[in-house]
Amino acid sequence: MKKFNLLIVLSLWLVAVSSFAQKKYSVYAVGFYNQENLFDTCHDEGKKDYEYLPTGSSRWNGLKYSHKLRNMAKVLADMGTDVLPDVGCAVIGLSEVENANVLNDLTAQEPLRARGYKYVHIEGPDSRGIDCALLYNPSMFTVNKSTLLPYIPDETMPANFRTRGFLTVTGELAGEPVTVIVCHWPSRFSGSSYRERAAQLVKNIKDSLVSENPAMKVLVMGDMNDDPTNKSMKDILGAKAEVKDVKDGDMYNPWYNILTKQGVGTLSYQGSWNLFDQIVLTPNMLNRDGKKDFSTLKFWKNQIFRRDYLFNNEGKYKGTPKRTHGGGIWLDGYSDHLPVVVYLVKEQK
Repeated sequence: MKKFNLLIVLSLWLVAVSSFAQKKYSVYAVGFYNQENLFDTCHDEGKKDYEYLPTGSSRWNGLKYSHKLRNMAKVLADMGTDVLPDVGCAVIGLSEVENANVLNDLTAQEPLRARGYKYVHIEGPDSRGIDCALLYNPSMFTVNKSTLLPYIPDETMPANFRTRGFLTVTGELAGEPVTVIVCHWPSRFSGSSYRERAAQLVKNIKDSLVSENPAMKVLVMGDMNDDPTNKSMKDILGAKAEVKDVKDGDMYNPWYNILTKQGVGTLSYQGSWNLFDQIVLTPNMLNRDGKKDFSTLKFWKNQIFRRDYLFNNEGKYKGTPKRTHGGGIWLDGYSDHLPVVVYLVKEQK
């Protein structure tokens, strides 16, 4: 297994800590990527997927579908390779996938098949049929349990409101208990209260996992349809911008300063960047005391994954993500969102 042969000398990235220079570490990449309407060409009974049929408004046919699969597989295989060129990501959360059929077709694409990627998917209640899923490399991540926990409206919302649930996958990474919660929170067309409700429900899930097993390391990831600065993320989920401010019960959001200080995001709207695609971590994945203790799995760094091919290189939308369709025209692109990756480190014994 290639991962176990990867030895990272700490001096390559912790130059200032000379006493650690000869220690060796394993690095794991964890990512998230919104697939922007990864539909097959067949109708799913009870779902409003008509736009993505050969007779629908997108004229979605076998050629377009095969190109979409090829394009998404290329990105997914490239994610994490800036640090781990031979192995990429151990785990990747996905949103906007239609069903198990598209995931079978996606993981059959050569760059993903060559790495042996598997997936976790549970059909959800979304009216269009878009779900969350988790890709994982079984040589690095072992799945022990998976469940789709529902979005439960509060008393201020229509009782029949339905949206994506929270795909919760518990397993082992680097020999440690890790849970990944993959989200796609209600859209901006819904009021902010709907996303704040999602944040509260996810916080409850996270708190329950940590209460049951304090050693459990939890990553909440997804298209939150909110920025790190919004109430849902900052106040309700408690995802803090600075490690020093993270208390027990909080989470750490390494994307906050990327948006607020660098002005960089994962999707562009009317000339401005938003950073809806986030991965946040529980405190037990941080060095909060200033020490550099990587005896257990810890956060190292994060990145918005960027490649030239992911962007429009001309015209009105130059410099923005190259999506599948634009202005009613098939662009043979990727997604209107950019992927995100966090890197985790553990000292080798």
